Amino acid sequence: MIRIAIVEDDPLCRSQLQGYLHHYETEQGVAFQISVFENGHDIAYRYSAEYDIILMDIELGAVSGMDAAEIIRSMDKDVMIIFITNSPHYAIRGYSVEALDYVLKPVSYFAFSERLSRAVHRLDRRKREYIRIQISRGRVKKIELSDVYYIEVQEHTLIYHTTDGDLSASGSMRELEAQLGEKGFFRCNKGYLVNLQHVDGIRGENALVHGDSVQISRAKKKPFLDAVNDYLSEVTK
Repeated sequence: MIRIAIVEDDPLCRSQLQGYLHHYETEQGVAFQISVFENGHDIAYRYSAEYDIILMDIELGAVSGMDAAEIIRSMDKDVMIIFITNSPHYAIRGYSVEALDYVLKPVSYFAFSERLSRAVHRLDRRKREYIRIQISRGRVKKIELSDVYYIEVQEHTLIYHTTDGDLSASGSMRELEAQLGEKGFFRCNKGYLVNLQHVDGIRGENALVHGDSVQISRAKKKPFLDAVNDYLSEVTK
């Protein structure tokens, strides 16, 4: 299921885009989950990092499509954005937010389907896994799992150590362990959940994880070493 958001303030254009998507589903044998937004504010300030593709008008009023895209890109660097616009002049600015493409109005099905096919094919090539982190009330950031070094808990706060720096979020380490335990993460002690991909070595009672020293509990040391060896065996097959 491909998750698509339409962001368009013109009801006729919204309806047309929905119709094109349904036609594409039938024509290409794919399935879309479609969400509709009537302005840039609603998607940008309620963004939950759950979409694969966003079809967005640039001229949306108070919060333009470009403004919304900049906010979205700060939370989700992988979602594909296709701008819908009256002028190619506006579309050129899309490079600043890494837009995949643009379609000129009035939108023809041929042009639309070509751009959409490009996005769908790119999705097919992706074999990534993500985690969504609620970094503040109503704000969710999507992070690729391979970009997470390790996660630690301090009281009731989870701290994600990532390629983009440290991110704090509320949550349960137990629930996170259940979610990520089969995705290459191992809880080496009560306070740390480590991505085995980033374990550089073992020094005494500590694991070296991307330059940081993370303590391994006595009870977890053998299971942790076994998990590291199993991971290395799997990736070197």
